[in-house]
Amino acid sequence: MSSLSGILPSQAIKALQGSGVIKSDIPLVNGQIQPASLDLRLGRRVWRVRASFLPGPERSVRERLERIALHEIDLTRGAVLETGAVYIAEIVESLSLPHDLLAAANPKSSTGRLDVFTRVIADRAREFDQIEAGYQGPLFLEISPRTFPVLVRTGSRLSQLRFRKGDVRLTDQELSALHYRSRLVTSSEPSIQNGIAVSVDLAGFGPDKLVGYRAKKHTGLVDVDRVDAYEVDEYWEPLYARSERDIILDPGQFYILASKEAVHVPPDHAAEMTPFDPLVGEFRVHYAGFFDPGFGHAESGGSGSRAVLEVRSRDVPFILEDGQTVGRLVYERMEASPDQLYGSGLGSNYQAQSLKLSKHFKSV
Repeated sequence: MSSLSGILPSQAIKALQGSGVIKSDIPLVNGQIQPASLDLRLGRRVWRVRASFLPGPERSVRERLERIALHEIDLTRGAVLETGAVYIAEIVESLSLPHDLLAAANPKSSTGRLDVFTRVIADRAREFDQIEAGYQGPLFLEISPRTFPVLVRTGSRLSQLRFRKGDVRLTDQELSALHYRSRLVTSSEPSIQNGIAVSVDLAGFGPDKLVGYRAKKHTGLVDVDRVDAYEVDEYWEPLYARSERDIILDPGQFYILASKEAVHVPPDHAAEMTPFDPLVGEFRVHYAGFFDPGFGHAESGGSGSRAVLEVRSRDVPFILEDGQTVGRLVYERMEASPDQLYGSGLGSNYQAQSLKLSKHFKSV
């Protein structure tokens, strides 16, 4: 394995599987390895549990499940996961990490856009979505659908894993230099402080000035493995620009909005959206935080790509205004550029996107 620091690219992830760092009884499938991440697949069983949990340093996930699981569900034939419930699923892949390699998880973009909350759990973990260097053991996925009931099965991919070596995050000074060279966002003078600021577009897209969608309640289920299958108006209410160019976020409602800036991730870097910043408002933005190398890169067909924002207000109504900062993009260096960039021949669903729902819904 290379001694360089950085996020591991696709070719290095393939090597991890060959060397036994990534273990799986079922062979990896085409498209499971992304430019800078590995899609994780659901295993054969999922448990409905009373509450979310962390196992803590002395226990395994299975030991905790013995105490708090309500019932076990077979995923081999598919199963519906209901809104408002919490589930823990087996993951097909397990890890045997060397002592200089750690991993971090995040929901896939399509998972976040369905408002399905997921977090990876490892044995003896003190944190969600963080896998310590040297970890050897199984992985599990906490799943909690918030808006739509979802149909999942063995092999469904809801979360993804990145592998990191060394200090990979850019300082603000390094980020400023990278923006000067590669123009990371289209702001004329972006705010760079613990990342680069991203704001919301409430001026609207197209002749109708569409600004986003608000999820409907009491809808039908969504099969997470079906693409371009569901009518938008059965699940979403369109929202249009107001003269004031603002929107009131209702507590408990889920919104899909888009960034005002186009976003660019150069091939030798990856990025992550901070999920919630209490300094900019009482709401959460972007459950699915990974941006692959090549996202928005002109040479891989991504010129003009916006960041789609999955937004949920906290406990009080909150007014968002056009151009208001809603999050920050943190950039990390790659160990090497991946052998294929996001969008270039990978069938990437969200390259060159503006305002776009998840891949499950028919194109508007």
